[in-house]
Amino acid sequence: MKKTLLSILVLLPLLLLAQGSYNISIPVRSNAWAANESTKALLRSGKMEQWTDSKQKIDLYFYITKACKLPVAIEMEANQTAELKIKVAGKTFLKQVSASDSKIELGEINFKKAGHYKMTIQGKKRSGSNYGNLQNLLLAGDATLVKFIDQENTYFGRRGPSVHLAYTIPPCALETEWYYSEIEVPKGQDQIGSYFMANGFGEGYFGIQVNSPTERRVLFSVWSPFHTDDPNAIPDEEKIVLLKKGEKVNSGEFGNEGSGGQSFMRFPWKAGVRYGFLLRGVPDGKNNSTYTAWFHDPETKQWMLMASFKRPKTNTYLKRFHSFLENFIPDQGDKTRMATYSNQWVVDVQGDWYPVTEATFTYDATAHAQRRFDYAGGVTKKGFFLKMGGFFDQNTTYRTKFKSLKSFRKPDIDLADFK
Repeated sequence: MKKTLLSILVLLPLLLLAQGSYNISIPVRSNAWAANESTKALLRSGKMEQWTDSKQKIDLYFYITKACKLPVAIEMEANQTAELKIKVAGKTFLKQVSASDSKIELGEINFKKAGHYKMTIQGKKRSGSNYGNLQNLLLAGDATLVKFIDQENTYFGRRGPSVHLAYTIPPCALETEWYYSEIEVPKGQDQIGSYFMANGFGEGYFGIQVNSPTERRVLFSVWSPFHTDDPNAIPDEEKIVLLKKGEKVNSGEFGNEGSGGQSFMRFPWKAGVRYGFLLRGVPDGKNNSTYTAWFHDPETKQWMLMASFKRPKTNTYLKRFHSFLENFIPDQGDKTRMATYSNQWVVDVQGDWYPVTEATFTYDATAHAQRRFDYAGGVTKKGFFLKMGGFFDQNTTYRTKFKSLKSFRKPDIDLADFK
């Protein structure tokens, strides 16, 4: 009986192929990327029937959970004849397509190990106005062997998995009034769409972004106690109040991921330079807490005020110290970015400084659901690090704890100058 069942499992992919039945469908729109802006727009809109660029390669990513052999095909619609060049798992195919074809079958592909795989598709020749409408990558076999971004989760799946470090506050510290930390983004890791968040706390976050090829920002935001994604829905008595801001800082409201008060400064921060972040949080005794942030530029040796916000219906010092790394532009989800997070300190209400030497790694729902596997965190001689995006074959176990290897140096600042 066991031998018969084993024989069926071994033959199943071949039987499915013979019957023309593919039970795994990977949507191109959700799992493919391109470098060319016009092709990016086609993928974004799902209008691949307008695909005409022979120079543009389309890269489609998926994850194989263990070594296996699976029948593979591409589902598409063509209105004329065309020739496509397809590369996957070390094999190259030249395939002719006609208006009568709905599937381009590649046969059985040997995926020799677990990990990410990239299928590259390129148009070579065409008789009509386009190469055809790419729709899905098809595979036959055990569905648990293949992981990818499903169509219902395209937006966050294409952004990639957000990764976090939750810091352990030293038990000797009293109520925490100040958080201090540093971030350095290595050269080549400052990808567009990256948010390197340094000082996260229970009510907000503070870090640096890459917004475009020509613009970078320092960002500090505080959530309203009123839970909504629409800032216009916040009652006046629960709105975040701006108390002051820096000279070059813009302020306003934000929404979509909770709502509240936001401040940002356009600042040309550089990869390979370590920047400092200082945050203060104090209750005022009237059921409000005030949060103030400063950013340090080591090249000018200046501390710059970001903003000071009053949060109503709040009576707390700083809590839940954390950092994270995310990509906020879906078209940039095929790029890897990483940063080191180092020299973390907390200062209690008595003014005593304590180094933060332990962090716990976590990730978001995209990683939990196994739509993406390109997430990592850890510790190096420079400090803790976070890494995500780009389909690298590395991932870190959820809630792994790390002890810093770096020797801590207390920043040379007088906190009285910041009050």
